[in-house]
Amino acid sequence: MARLPRLYAPRIPQLAQAYFARAFAQASEPAPAADMERLRGWLGLEVARHGLALHAWVITPDRLCLLGTPADAHGISRVIQGLGRRMGAGMPRGRAYQGRYHNALLEPGRWVLPTMVWLESLPAALGYVDAPARWPWSSAAAHIGLGADPLPVSDHMDYWNEGNTPFSRQAAYRRRLEAGVDPRQGAQVEAAILGQWALGERIFLAHLGRLASRRVAPAPRGRPRKAAA
Repeated sequence: MARLPRLYAPRIPQLAQAYFARAFAQASEPAPAADMERLRGWLGLEVARHGLALHAWVITPDRLCLLGTPADAHGISRVIQGLGRRMGAGMPRGRAYQGRYHNALLEPGRWVLPTMVWLESLPAALGYVDAPARWPWSSAAAHIGLGADPLPVSDHMDYWNEGNTPFSRQAAYRRRLEAGVDPRQGAQVEAAILGQWALGERIFLAHLGRLASRRVAPAPRGRPRKAAA
């Protein structure tokens, strides 16, 4: 089967996930802090270099996840490829990733915040920590006011709409993160990233279909109906 072209549309938030070819540690093992710090530093350089408006991020021993709005169709690709090249030069372990990364487009105002919670909850969901904000290699702690983000993060407008002050935004988002993503929403995020589709309501998808680089949702199953004679 031919692989799908990258899904992109101007000014639309994008979720991207890339698995490392070899995990740096298993869930039962401590994360190698020196390696994780190097990855975080390199990621920050690539985000700044390619002008990615980064809204949320996480690096776990087995994967990289980014939520951002790229300046052009290749913005996130260049960040992920740049990190891969730095990994190849700075920590030779064979190829950097398991094949291509996957991406999905998100409807602003509806799916950005649930996807942020899903992304920043990954370390806890995978068993590395007992609470998302305890993982040092993500944007979770900064979003709930536990320090500045070490990466050049540009908070999405949906996060800003959580409150009129930094404190109120952080408190509102802390409640979201502590509650966790709704299981049904989490399954929808995972299905969108796996299938590399857009995630949103019907009106958004119809509008996006006129802007995107390719079809934004799976085609209906089965043969198309024949027109009546």
